[in-house]
Amino acid sequence: MTIERISTNNRMSKIVKHNGTAYLCGQVAKDRNGDIQTQTTGMLEKVDELLESIGSGRDKILSATIYLADMADFKAMNEVWDNWVPEGEAPARACVQAQMASPELKVEISVVAATS
Repeated sequence: MTIERISTNNRMSKIVKHNGTAYLCGQVAKDRNGDIQTQTTGMLEKVDELLESIGSGRDKILSATIYLADMADFKAMNEVWDNWVPEGEAPARACVQAQMASPELKVEISVVAATS
């Protein structure tokens, strides 16, 4: 059994690969002071970058868990999400309200994707 850990520190790895599957650590917005759509866009850009770095992509996402600080942002977040997900390639997804690690954060995502 081979497990590959990428960009690992004492707390976590940015990506863990095992058996053709990649597990990304939680991703948050590049601009933590933006509104929900700005934060969602920046967060998904980071997901794109991580997936690309391992030869994967949006079309290979198996599941996503989205955490919102406030469910009132659900519709606005989904407007960005729906435009980002390739047509016909939507992953299994859950979206829940959660207290964020920093008060300015509005959204976070955890992704599992195929790598081969």
